[in-house]
Amino acid sequence: MTSPTIYFLNGPNANLYGLDKSGTYGRESFVSIKKRCEDHAASLGLVIEFRQSNHEGVLVDWIQEAREKAEGIVINAAGLTYTSIAILDALLAFEGPIIEAHMSNIWKREPFRHHSYVSRAATGVVAGLGALGYELALTAVSRLISERAAQ
Repeated sequence: MTSPTIYFLNGPNANLYGLDKSGTYGRESFVSIKKRCEDHAASLGLVIEFRQSNHEGVLVDWIQEAREKAEGIVINAAGLTYTSIAILDALLAFEGPIIEAHMSNIWKREPFRHHSYVSRAATGVVAGLGALGYELALTAVSRLISERAAQ
């Protein structure tokens, strides 16, 4: 049996994690977070495609690619969470579990961040736990895939 593949997609400015002087996204670098996620995915028996782009169309392309290559998606669309109907439409065409993940608690931030287009397509949401939330999102998607396979 092959290991399930998960696309873990990060949107605009996620590559700057750890560099934000306000500390909103923590002090851990994006490279370190990526390594944590790769290690955690391996411990769960998952293959992970951990990617980041500042461009909406690239994220849409990766979501469409995941339809053929992945059993699940974890996505932090970052600033596109609140604006991208194109990302929503692409996610709605994906048949596996989708976990929306945010480093910060978006409901404790500016009011415009309280509405997520991604949530409409997401199976579940993890927010406000920093990089730990990314690991929890991987655990959740792994369990959802296992439960689906058992049915």
